[in-house]
Amino acid sequence: MQLDFFPSRTLTLYLARLFVVRIVAVLFMLVLVLLALDLLSKTGDILAAPGNGQAEVLRYASLRLPQLVSNFLPYSVLLASLLTFWPLNQNSEVIAMRAAGLSAHQVLSPMLLTALLVAAVSFGFNERILTRANATLKAWEAADYGPIPETDGTAAKPRANIYLTDGENILSAATLSGAGTKIVLTGVTWYARAPGGIIREQVRSPRAVYAGPGWRLENPVKFDVAGAVTERPSSLVVGQNLSPERIMLQSVDPDAQSFWELKESIDAYETAGRNTDEMRAKWWHRLSGPLSALLMPLLGSVAAFGLARSGQLFVRAIIGMALGFAFFVVDNAALAMGSFGGYPPLLAAWAPFVLFLLVGETVLVRTEE
Repeated sequence: MQLDFFPSRTLTLYLARLFVVRIVAVLFMLVLVLLALDLLSKTGDILAAPGNGQAEVLRYASLRLPQLVSNFLPYSVLLASLLTFWPLNQNSEVIAMRAAGLSAHQVLSPMLLTALLVAAVSFGFNERILTRANATLKAWEAADYGPIPETDGTAAKPRANIYLTDGENILSAATLSGAGTKIVLTGVTWYARAPGGIIREQVRSPRAVYAGPGWRLENPVKFDVAGAVTERPSSLVVGQNLSPERIMLQSVDPDAQSFWELKESIDAYETAGRNTDEMRAKWWHRLSGPLSALLMPLLGSVAAFGLARSGQLFVRAIIGMALGFAFFVVDNAALAMGSFGGYPPLLAAWAPFVLFLLVGETVLVRTEE
């Protein structure tokens, strides 16, 4: 038996090449089908906006594509693991490798190394492409697929679905662009409420800018609930206690920020004495999420070993698939619990990874080593 962790260079490249080709093929198939289904449901909404056409549909596809790639890359690695191990077992290639003195871990090592490289690429892809696509797509959806307000360069990413409280009153906006005193809010609604949460009046405005203090609503439409009277003042200043710093702090979208930007936002929240469990859980998951690709060959390896002529190869493949999908279910549940404060953020992000790493190792060692 070899003492090296990897088999020969030729065998390592052979297994890694098989694995990479299947990952790319499965990912391409999944993304193509899901993107087509998504476009079927969204094209009508995109074309409903005045002036939109084929270019806007293609733009939506380009923004949606990074989300689908990021979400389904771990699934692709899982399915590619099974599609790699099944033929190797059925063609007795695994038996030949084991007969040559390779351990089960040595047989898996090229796939594990490939999965680790996939995880590194996934992390870089999420940081450089996915976060920007998330920010742009959310802002575009908030603008009903119309023009996104231009920024002056002080804010790199527009933000969407802003919701702020000023005492009993509420200020909401579809999008936010700019930064500091140059913030511009669009699709603004102001709810003036009496004690107890009863709405006294509602004001809608297409645009709001900082008035120092407060926010000046342009071309507002004011509706008095008690009198059922509609007014159209030339302008109106609301939210006297809502400073630009507070708005920037409350409009943080973890999915639209990079790893280091999100860390800065967490530090700012902690300085302000606010709860950071949800943001910190997602911050840790920026690392554990891509690393889930490393688990997939280990969980799917149950299909690689055992005699094909025993008739249990299909059952073993089903078990490997079940273990992989069980990880995704547990991972999403733990992340949700961490966001609500049920689990510590570190535990919510890393516990499923460690748990299924131990499960995969246990199954592999007890059955093959």
